[in-house]
Amino acid sequence: MVRAEGVHKSFGAAHVLKGIDLEVAPGEVFCLVGPSGSGKSTFLRCINHLEKISAGRLWVDGRLVGYRQKGDKIYELKEREVAAQRRDIGMVFQRFNLFPHMTALENVLEAPMQVKGETKAVAGERARRLLDRVGLGDRGDHYPARLSGGQQQRVAIARALAMEPQLMLFDEPTSALDPELVGEVLDVMRGLAEEGMTMIVVTHEMGFAREAGDSLVFMDDGAVVESGHPREVLSHPRHERTKSFLSKVL
Repeated sequence: MVRAEGVHKSFGAAHVLKGIDLEVAPGEVFCLVGPSGSGKSTFLRCINHLEKISAGRLWVDGRLVGYRQKGDKIYELKEREVAAQRRDIGMVFQRFNLFPHMTALENVLEAPMQVKGETKAVAGERARRLLDRVGLGDRGDHYPARLSGGQQQRVAIARALAMEPQLMLFDEPTSALDPELVGEVLDVMRGLAEEGMTMIVVTHEMGFAREAGDSLVFMDDGAVVESGHPREVLSHPRHERTKSFLSKVL
């Protein structure tokens, strides 16, 4: 579903990604862990071209992200073409980014209506079904200010799912939540994993990675340091940098 070959990203003199190579299979829950500033979130944003890579190649479902190859040359896609690619990639951010002037239901049905041209009846039916799925079927008429952080993040997940994506990206989805609200968001994510959704999750929740993850990559200083099955990496890390990091978070 996702393939990265030699992906680099620089912001001016700052070399943030230093040749990332990895593959994510369809239906896989792929966890990215590592210290702050290691490049995890930047890499996630490159997958849907919110950040343009400086070198290398990224494919999602066999298609180059953000570019078209013709012969030996690479051409950047127009913004509307990039936007069309993003329709198949859902993203959930650290901060919920809900529209504050819209109810939970309106937040979920907005994109299918505006982007896919669905009628309010069709989009609304799916939105209500998705709110039920994340345990908020009785909160559809609530504005974000009346919802807890965990509830807002679950609405954000429902909103991403409303576009019926092939791939879901989660950028530390529980980091802005009070500890007692983390579980309700992770429960929704576990449900998605059980249903076979392809997911790339940047997380500090090692318990989730161990239980729900199929693969885990430890990143540091813009590079992949260690990778493998989550339980193996978390229980028996091989690299000294991985051991040092895990000793502080487990």
